[in-house]
Amino acid sequence: MSVIRARRVPARGPKVRTVAGQVFLLQLMLVVLLAVAAVVALVLQVRRDSTQAARDRTLSVAQTFANAPGTAEALDGPDPTAVLQPRAEAVRQAADVAFVVVSSTRGIRYTHPDTDLIGKRVLGPYEEAAQGVPVTRELSASVGPAVDSVVPVFRSDGSVAGLVAVEITTSDVDESAERQMPVILAGTAAALLLAVGGSALVNRRLSRQTRGLGPDEMTRMYEHHDAVLHAVREGVVIADGRQRLVLANDEARRLLGLPADVEGRPLAESGLHPRIIELLASGRPTTDEVVPVEDRLLAVNVRITGDHGGPPGAVATLRDTTDLRAVLGRVEAVRERLLLLYEAGARIGSTLDVTTTAQELTRVATPRFADFTTVDLAESVFRGDEPRESDGPLARLRRAAVAGLHDDHPLHPTGRVTGTVPTSPGSLGGTARHSLPEADVDTALGWYGSDPEHAERIVAHGFHSVLTVPLHARSVVLGMVNFWRSQNPEPFVEDDEAFARELAARAAMCIDNARRYTREHETAVALQRSLLPSGLPEQNALDVAYRYVPAEAGVGGDWFDVIALPGARVALVVGDVVGHGLHAAATMGRLRTAVHNFAALDLPADELLARLDELVSRLDHEAGPDRAEIAGATCLYAIYDAVAGRCSLSRAGHPGPALVLPDGSVRFPDSPVGLPLGVGSGLPFEAVELDVPEGSRLVLYTDGLLESRGRDVDEGIELLRQGLTRAGRTPEETCAQVLALLPADRTTDDVVLLVAGTHVLDPSRVAVWDVERDPAVVSRIRREVTDRLAEWGLDEEAFVTELILSELLTNAVRHGTDPVRVRLLYDRTLVCEVCDGSSTAPHLRYAATTDEGGRGLFLVAQMADRWGTRYTETGKVIWSEQTPSSGTPPGL
Repeated sequence: MSVIRARRVPARGPKVRTVAGQVFLLQLMLVVLLAVAAVVALVLQVRRDSTQAARDRTLSVAQTFANAPGTAEALDGPDPTAVLQPRAEAVRQAADVAFVVVSSTRGIRYTHPDTDLIGKRVLGPYEEAAQGVPVTRELSASVGPAVDSVVPVFRSDGSVAGLVAVEITTSDVDESAERQMPVILAGTAAALLLAVGGSALVNRRLSRQTRGLGPDEMTRMYEHHDAVLHAVREGVVIADGRQRLVLANDEARRLLGLPADVEGRPLAESGLHPRIIELLASGRPTTDEVVPVEDRLLAVNVRITGDHGGPPGAVATLRDTTDLRAVLGRVEAVRERLLLLYEAGARIGSTLDVTTTAQELTRVATPRFADFTTVDLAESVFRGDEPRESDGPLARLRRAAVAGLHDDHPLHPTGRVTGTVPTSPGSLGGTARHSLPEADVDTALGWYGSDPEHAERIVAHGFHSVLTVPLHARSVVLGMVNFWRSQNPEPFVEDDEAFARELAARAAMCIDNARRYTREHETAVALQRSLLPSGLPEQNALDVAYRYVPAEAGVGGDWFDVIALPGARVALVVGDVVGHGLHAAATMGRLRTAVHNFAALDLPADELLARLDELVSRLDHEAGPDRAEIAGATCLYAIYDAVAGRCSLSRAGHPGPALVLPDGSVRFPDSPVGLPLGVGSGLPFEAVELDVPEGSRLVLYTDGLLESRGRDVDEGIELLRQGLTRAGRTPEETCAQVLALLPADRTTDDVVLLVAGTHVLDPSRVAVWDVERDPAVVSRIRREVTDRLAEWGLDEEAFVTELILSELLTNAVRHGTDPVRVRLLYDRTLVCEVCDGSSTAPHLRYAATTDEGGRGLFLVAQMADRWGTRYTETGKVIWSEQTPSSGTPPGL
């Protein structure tokens, strides 16, 4: 077949001899004709609108003046001109008309812009207006075309009192229309340019599509196209809307065995396959439907020609896919495997839990790759460790996950020890990525030799093929994954082995990540628990119970403390370090140690937080580039005094405490809150004093108890109130009830709950003396103290107490200031306190052999179990503690 070459025309501009040039010329003529017609129509419309606007304006002005209040009365008055002339001139100027003339029913003017015409007769026929009918007419005035409107002025009884005539020249109205003409012409020119540009673009595209061909050349091109249609190796069948065969190319005749004169016949008589006739007559598109025709498999595609404006009918294309069928099956299998690997990457490793990751592997592989899947991991992997050759050549395997088509199977359940695995990857069949696909299940189950009955049950259940792949990552053996087939009759083949290795490699990496996270998490948890209190101090002021619930997502920095202070006082501490991980746990340990050290100085609550804030700021300032700063920390420090029954507290960005009164009612006392530690820039903290009745419960907590996903702080506080509202509960019962009612979201933050039931020291175990600053008084106070010790049954402590009291009281009398007071407390220990108004504290020193003094505090330190100094708002308190040899007295 000869190929017709179409001669190209240079695309410099539209040529009339080409199809594109002829179309462009026709479009251009139509656009110009439409533009001219539009301009003429717009001009005529503007002129018609200006004449109508003049008629409307004169008529509305005349009617407005005629109906104005006082117009009819002025016409009936003695001098209408005097009243109406000023009004008419004002209206004429305001309405921009030629004149406003008021006349009698006989046509005598009462008003006119030219006063010489007042009193003369009006020109023109106004008999119709005098009869009560408004008249509007067009006329030719001396200044050009004009419009005149005459309306009657009615009296209250309906009779005509006079006439009002208003005239306007058409030129005054045409000025606005003329001002619109440039806009109209500009818009028309723009539309013309857009139309011409659009036509040029259409011409350019048409020129590219037709390649600059003329009509004759287009005819030859379509002849060539028809020739090519019958040369392609794809069958084409076209049917019209009357269900008749319009076209069948040579390939379609060959594939379907059609006769030469088939075109023009009805589809039912054409010899087409019945299914192809059904698809052509269905009226809906079809994509790649396979139709068996004799020994061929034809892929049929049907498209409807009438959907896009063409003639009704359908076009079917036919491809012989007999040889491609097997290839496509293999491609589909590969595509399915790639999709499964993609899903494995998305679904395996969603959590950092070893068991969950193993379960995800079994769910991905079953049932699309295997009928049953089991994962066995080394026991050390569950603990976060890795099997080591130093632990032995073999590591015990434990079933981590199993999944299958049904639950009735003989495979070992999860948690069961299933065997051993070499700790060295080199021992796994000689390579690190060796697998063992076996069609002979008896050979594959050789590692079940220790349990032959179990192996027999597996064979009896119908398992006929097993594929075992080791799980190892970074040269660390983690376990084995077993793929089983029972209902799928196809055994595992070599291609399955490659896929199983890839799947196992991805799962092993996720399991190793989970194992390493488990190890790090347990290490962090162990560190955190080692930094938290291991027990509570012995004291009688408070019955304390606590709960610490760590976050599952990571180790946090929440902590608490109960610190026994001298003088029957106890400090309660709750804090929270922002963030999670080892840094937060280490920071928590540093802050807890600092609180203990500051508490040893017996500082007030606000001063202790101030020093803690200064410490955090200094630590952040000293942090180098390789050390993380403390992102933020909160703390609540409360001191309960069992003698006074009062609690002093201060808080740095921490939630305030709750107070459960003896009757079971719950209060959240107002207390000033400072900025979190390290961000206050040295701003002071405030402390508040609370009266705490005996039998109350002080509740301290961290924000993890109140906040969680889907619940705000106010809702958490209300739930906490409900959990605390009840009288007679012990602190342990309160902790259990609160955690049961407020299940904190353990995946996000730690939870600390500290409940302290309050007691008050029996007043009979408290003795107070106000002392005058006279050395002679010391002996009297010493005798009274001895008598009180005898009442308490502490005669054996009298001698030591007298020595301690003599030294402390003598120093206060000699070197202190008023007021001087002695207080003796008998709790778990015997506490002797001497206070005065001076802020100067004595210091322990070693006296030389020649010194006459300086040995008093040394003797106090040797005889007392503890001693120290506490500063108050009025001075200082020097105290000492002794443990009675007779034992600890009963509780408060």
